[in-house]
Amino acid sequence: MSPPSETRTLSVAIDVGGTFTDVVLVDRTTGQSWKAKTPTTPPNFETGFITGINKALALAGRPPSDVAQVAHATTVATNAILEMRGAPAALLTTKGFRHVLEIGRHDIPRKANLYSWVKPKRPIPAHRIFEIDERLDVSGQVLRPVDEDVVRQAAKAIDAQGIVAVAVCFLHAFANASHEQRVRDILLEVNPAFMVSLSSEVLPVYREFERTMATILNAYVMPLVSSYVSKLGSELSSNGIDAPLLLMKSSGGVTGAASIRKAPIQTALSGPAAGIVGAVYEAGLAEFDNFITVDIGGTSADICLVQNGRPGVTTKSAVGEWPMTLPMVDIHTIGAGGGSIARLSEAGTLTVGPESAGALPGPVSYGRGGTEPTVTDAHLVLGHLPQRLLAGEMKIDVESARRAIEDKVARPLGMSVYEAATGILDVLNNNMLGAIRVVSVERGLDPRGFALLPFGGAGPLHGGDLARLIGSTTVIVPPSPGVLSAMGLTVSSLRNEFARTLLQDLNALDVSAVEGAFEEMQAQALSWLAEEQVPEGGQSIEWEAALRYRHQGFELSVPWGDQTVSDQSAGSLAERFHRLHEQLYSFAQEDTPIEMVTLRVTAIGKLAAPKRTRLAAGKRAAETIIGRQEMYVNGQIVSSPIYDRSQLAEGEVVEGPAILQQLDATTLLKPGERATVHPFGSLIVNIPNAAPELPNKQA
Repeated sequence: MSPPSETRTLSVAIDVGGTFTDVVLVDRTTGQSWKAKTPTTPPNFETGFITGINKALALAGRPPSDVAQVAHATTVATNAILEMRGAPAALLTTKGFRHVLEIGRHDIPRKANLYSWVKPKRPIPAHRIFEIDERLDVSGQVLRPVDEDVVRQAAKAIDAQGIVAVAVCFLHAFANASHEQRVRDILLEVNPAFMVSLSSEVLPVYREFERTMATILNAYVMPLVSSYVSKLGSELSSNGIDAPLLLMKSSGGVTGAASIRKAPIQTALSGPAAGIVGAVYEAGLAEFDNFITVDIGGTSADICLVQNGRPGVTTKSAVGEWPMTLPMVDIHTIGAGGGSIARLSEAGTLTVGPESAGALPGPVSYGRGGTEPTVTDAHLVLGHLPQRLLAGEMKIDVESARRAIEDKVARPLGMSVYEAATGILDVLNNNMLGAIRVVSVERGLDPRGFALLPFGGAGPLHGGDLARLIGSTTVIVPPSPGVLSAMGLTVSSLRNEFARTLLQDLNALDVSAVEGAFEEMQAQALSWLAEEQVPEGGQSIEWEAALRYRHQGFELSVPWGDQTVSDQSAGSLAERFHRLHEQLYSFAQEDTPIEMVTLRVTAIGKLAAPKRTRLAAGKRAAETIIGRQEMYVNGQIVSSPIYDRSQLAEGEVVEGPAILQQLDATTLLKPGERATVHPFGSLIVNIPNAAPELPNKQA
């Protein structure tokens, strides 16, 4: 990707959330930035997208022609899968394997009832699955060639139904893509408008159910994402912006729009991944490399653990009810956000979420038609929020919020409105505590050894409470927590992953086969970096292998190391695998043979980060107080100052109780909490009465 020119120095980043669309405009040469928030505009998300860009450009007083790069985190593919509103699609599969989707796996979801769970409806019904006579063996050798006449008949039947999205997943295509590639040629001969998704390109690894599911979900969302990306391109062009469009992938890197049109499923966790990239960048400036991020928006909370400055990447994720074995940032998501609705169950217990009021109608206090109390309404009633948001642009109605909580929660439970609002927040915080344990305790890590980094529009309101629950003494609130996902886009690198299943005994490694597989993927990686115009100095390649003990049903991904293949590299790989297994499961079977299952190569194209400078001269804390309001804390009403965070100088200290207001988020400090302004703008909050601090900062 070419660097900005002398005149075109602006990068713009857009994160479309459930409630607001966040925009960050950065001058990469000076580091100056402008931030804007605008309501999200479903179903025409491109409207809010371009409105936000124009708003940010107006704030900067710069013309659209100065924009050199546009980066975007999108939830279009995610929402289409979650809401089952993708395009009608068809599947071509090997003869005899028509029911792979229906058979699936024997396990049921973790929280489902063992006796009443019913398999969800498959994205492609059986009558749109066509069997093709062809067969490869596990090494990729041809046992039966493709019956091309059957393929043409299937293509004509699909075309007659008006279907344009077609998935192709043949047995053992991960070892030899030639059959799938020939079938694509035939499909396009019949109808050049077909959008074809090949398993050998989407996920060339073994396990038929997961590979088939990834391939069909890619086809399922392909028309929708392709249309959306085209609309964005048209909007940019019509508004005078001639700049490449980069989209965030689930693995934490960006790639060009052309790549996403081919594999839109790679954007399934686009927005949350961008937030983690931004969090790593801001925490690094504040000299922290071990922390847990909590991204709380309007609908959901996304939690991720970062160790030694690197977030985990997993291939064992899911989107909704479907497995997703593509590389993704290891994020655990629950339905917990500012718009989460508080209700009483039939048994009379208080529940909060996962249902959300979303952007429309939104919380009761927003005055857009909402009638059910939400987490935002509870914060407002307790005095945690100022009565105007978005730097005064948006007024919120505290009395409506109070009445809703009193009518729907407080009176039925026989408690005060303050107690009911506190209960709503306690339920939500404990829901998030469970999610934090998933990424820490269940990974063999003690959360007390990590700082907490809350972001998103609602994150800094919950940071102190969550830190106390996990026993952490430190909270890092980044300078722009409400738009951190958009900020993450401005510091992201280009990234693409290549995988190949190659079953090997690690103790008897076929060096030439492994070298050949890595060389093939390395060539693909370098070719992709060249297509993206990444200069050699900005290119890097990483290798890893998925390993397991013999007879295990799952693998662990282990970095390969020095990118050489030998018996010695196999030995060091085995040692790293044993230690990782021991961390996760408390034991290692060092006398059990290790099997290598899948090899992966990751291509990274480093983009120059915008210049970042220390805070400009600011004001003393007392000089930034812009008001006061009453806050309910621990059964008492206390008077709390409201600070204009944007005016605080480096090194200033703010003692709780306090409210720190800014355009994109509100930070809450309770009594005893103390925030210090870091030279690069983050608030470093000390949390009293937590467990003793463990080593956290970089040496």
